Amino acid sequence: MAITPTSAAGTRRFDVCIRGAGVVGQTLALLLARERLRVALVGTPRPAHAGTDVRAYALNAAAKDLLTSLRAWPDDGDAADAIPSVTPVNRMAVWGDDGGELNFSAADQRSEALSWIVDVPALERRLADAVRFQGSVECLTEPVPAALTVVCEGKRSSTRAELGLEFEVKPYPHKAIAARLRCGQPHGGVARQWFSQGEIMALLPLEGDTGNSVALVWSVPAQQADTWLAADAQTLADAVQTRCGQALGEMQLQGPAQAWPLELSRARRWIVRTPQGGVALAGDAAHAMHPLAGQGLNVGLADVAELAKVIHEREYWRELGDLKLLRRYERARQAEVGAMGWLTDGLFGLFGQADTRVQALRNWGMSGVDRLGPLKHWLARQAMGQAG
Repeated sequence: MAITPTSAAGTRRFDVCIRGAGVVGQTLALLLARERLRVALVGTPRPAHAGTDVRAYALNAAAKDLLTSLRAWPDDGDAADAIPSVTPVNRMAVWGDDGGELNFSAADQRSEALSWIVDVPALERRLADAVRFQGSVECLTEPVPAALTVVCEGKRSSTRAELGLEFEVKPYPHKAIAARLRCGQPHGGVARQWFSQGEIMALLPLEGDTGNSVALVWSVPAQQADTWLAADAQTLADAVQTRCGQALGEMQLQGPAQAWPLELSRARRWIVRTPQGGVALAGDAAHAMHPLAGQGLNVGLADVAELAKVIHEREYWRELGDLKLLRRYERARQAEVGAMGWLTDGLFGLFGQADTRVQALRNWGMSGVDRLGPLKHWLARQAMGQAG
């Protein structure tokens, strides 16, 4: 059931005003409601239309645990004929452009899954239901005064711009193509990724362990993306099929593909104090990175988990909008987000190099990591959102 925002808050006073009612904003609202705070959630959640939304999120164990604790993890129920909306990834295979290969498995990590591929509409429905039944959260269409305002409006946040918080943007010459594909062979719960010809393609498993549908995320030059979106559906499906070396047999597009520009961006400051109270940025309003590591939403959910933790542990006398309090959040997140952005940007640049010497070095490095147990284990745990 969808959330229906009201236009005014009346005489009710709020502790926190969250601007942006997407996945990150709704998750924060639920976290702060557990702290017995009165939360205004501003914005209309995007309608979740199963079958027309091609997006899928790769969520790690930390994100799964967070959403489960809020009773917002998608549950397919007991219906035998239900198409699973969550697919565990039991193995990840990555190929370079000159023989390099890297493999991770859940068994090696002694985990039930490396990550989970989640249908966006299913997640949005569960969050909307959880918010609707949370009496401490009121959904509004207009911002209201509060001791703390949290901006979760996405990369093009108007509130961030109004506050004068500088947002550095490094555009990439690529767009991401997203689509759903039906394959001739089952995916086997394997997430597959190819670095080839300066492009990065990922095929993420959908519809459960035995499914044969995948979510495509393909980083390609912007002009090529526009050409494929303007062509007929089978042209794109054939291109994917060729680029992945027929890994899953014949492919057919399920519905229209979508595309969006890619960039590396970050806010110089995540917090500010105004006469009305404290302000903090979270999610894409604070940062955005290339999707090659599949960490976009994971990083955003880690933002709000950290902010909720800082608020929970604050001194009893300290106000929610206290700048010293908010600096704890900013320091905790900027380093981790900066490192992830540096990693994705470096990999994008490395695999975009056409020099054959660089090509040989990067593929040698990829295969070398595959043979180094401790380093490979560390990389896998980081991607899973687990320390150690």
